[in-house]
Parts: sequence; structure tokens; C-alpha cells
Amino acid sequence: MIKAIVFDFWGTLVENGVWSPIKQVQQILHIDVPFSEYVGRMEQAMMTQKFNSLREAFESICEEFKVQCDEDKMELLIGMWNKSWMLAKPYEEVQEELKNLKKDYTLILVSNTDNFSINQVLDKFQLREFFNHVFLSYDLGLIKTDKKFLKKVLKEAKLAAEDCVFVGDSIHSDMEAAKEAGIKGVLMDHKQRQHFEPKIRNLKELSSILDQ
Repeated sequence: MIKAIVFDFWGTLVENGVWSPIKQVQQILHIDVPFSEYVGRMEQAMMTQKFNSLREAFESICEEFKVQCDEDKMELLIGMWNKSWMLAKPYEEVQEELKNLKKDYTLILVSNTDNFSINQVLDKFQLREFFNHVFLSYDLGLIKTDKKFLKKVLKEAKLAAEDCVFVGDSIHSDMEAAKEAGIKGVLMDHKQRQHFEPKIRNLKELSSILDQ
């Protein structure tokens, strides 16, 4: 029986304020590696520690990929990243559905994220109150695809893998990570562009899968 739902944040519950900020970083810095390789290294460099400023965070990415970043590019990166969280908002059904789900399930939030943007959005929309546990990559020093990440989540929440469902919007970062941990994955595919089963288009559809 499912006791807990593990939710990814960006792209699953909350829509970024700009088009794919992670992809925009790759384009602005002209990082010429396959996206599947880039995203893991980028998140490892930017999202597994606390930085004092976004400038420091982007300098870490530049160091990881051995690329140069002049002042114009740095200002573009910082402006784009800030715009993304400032304009970010939960998908329209999210708050009501989380409120309903919390009546019957333990809700857990996980995210690969920097230490600047996510807390601003959680507080702005009062989302933190819906979750029994919050696990963020910069706090854990791990990204979700690291086997130790979800093991730590299960241990600290005192749950077994079979007690949980993982809802996320990325096949690689969420569904594959869940499978590796023995957790059932449900793909959030708002635009119906990915091939995975089971999947949902919005949070209203989750209950039907949980009832199965």
C-alpha cells in the first residue's frame, strides 16, 4: 500500500518563469557536450553546495566545463536565472491537489536546485506547508541520480521503497532514479511529449493511479 508520494519540484509542481533555464545556460556558455552529459555535470557543479552568490555558482559551472565567461555573459546568466524563479508559479491545480493528498499520504519534496531560487518560490506560494519532508540537492551534497540521494530520503522518512511513488517530469533524473531505488515512478508530462508509462498530464490525474 502506498504511504508516501515523492515529488520533484521544477517542471513537476512549478513551472519555470523562462524557457528551460538549464538549457539556456548551456547555450549562453556555448558548452559543446551532449545534453544528457551536460545536465548531470552542470547540476553537480551548481546544485550540490551552497554558494554566496549566483556569480559564484556560475563560475563553478564554467570551471567544470573549462569555458570562459565574460561580464556580459555573466550578467545575462544571472538575469535569466533570477527571472526564471521570479516568474515561476505552481501549475494551477497544484495547491488544491497537494492539500487533498496530504490528508492520506506523507508528502516528500525532492529537487536538484541551487540555494537561491527554490526557497523564494516555496515561500512566495506557501508551498512548504504541504510537505512532511524536504530534501534539496544543495543540502545533501547529492543530485537525484546519485544512488545515495533516494536512499537517504527513504531512511530519514522511515519508509520502504514499496511504500512510495515518485512523481517527476524527467525520465532520466526522476523515473530512472526512482527505478534504481525500487520506487514506482509516475511521469508528469504536461505537454504529452515523452514516452513513459504510467504518466499523467496534471496532478488531478494522480489519484486514479494511486487507487490502482
